[in-house]
Amino acid sequence: MSDRPALASDTAMIMAAGLGKRMRPLTTTTPKPLVRVAGKPLVDHALDRLIEAGVSRAVVNVHYLADPLEAYLTEREKPKVIISDERAELLETGGGMVKAQPHLPDPFFCLNADNIWLDGPRDAFYDLSARWDSEKMDALLLLVGHSRAVNFSGQGDFYMDPVGELSRRRPGRIAPFIYTGIQLVSKRLLREAPEGKFSTNILWNRAIAEGRLYGLAFTGRWFEVGTPQAIAPTEDALKRG
Repeated sequence: MSDRPALASDTAMIMAAGLGKRMRPLTTTTPKPLVRVAGKPLVDHALDRLIEAGVSRAVVNVHYLADPLEAYLTEREKPKVIISDERAELLETGGGMVKAQPHLPDPFFCLNADNIWLDGPRDAFYDLSARWDSEKMDALLLLVGHSRAVNFSGQGDFYMDPVGELSRRRPGRIAPFIYTGIQLVSKRLLREAPEGKFSTNILWNRAIAEGRLYGLAFTGRWFEVGTPQAIAPTEDALKRG
């Protein structure tokens, strides 16, 4: 489309290595990314959105029930899927990105395998690309307000100032913005990272302290699909568009 900015990256990392404990019993014998919602596995919702945006490569980490997940992913023609193998050790979100670094350009998109969303006026990946400023940002997080989050009942994650800089929710307070699981990441975020398994929160906290963690308010609708009970409401909402 002529009104689209250039994509900031041709590659996305998809976080697909988790144990899916909240989705049990469906994940007892099925990896969470292959749990079906609205007629297709969760991971296909994410991969199909990458194709729509023109993101041509997906780096997917695997750990729990890795064999059937890898077999399923490698059957896809598009996007090109590269497996980041964490069978030996589950590295969590931060460690997973560090291990996958050789396959990742700078910057790269990163999203959870169980993400489902409906775009607003513009594709989420193009919104992130249009806002991206590599001079100022180590990561740009796609955030959603409570009114646009379906199946979510938490207290929120971040406050965002007028220029988009983020700070953490304070104890005992409600934060207006929820992290969708989608971000655009500079490899600068991964510098001097801990070894082994660790959460991306460690890297985000450093970026917050340096004034380099930014957010973008999403104008569509985002679905939290973390439990079996969330599947039916999500499918109903998707049918309504």
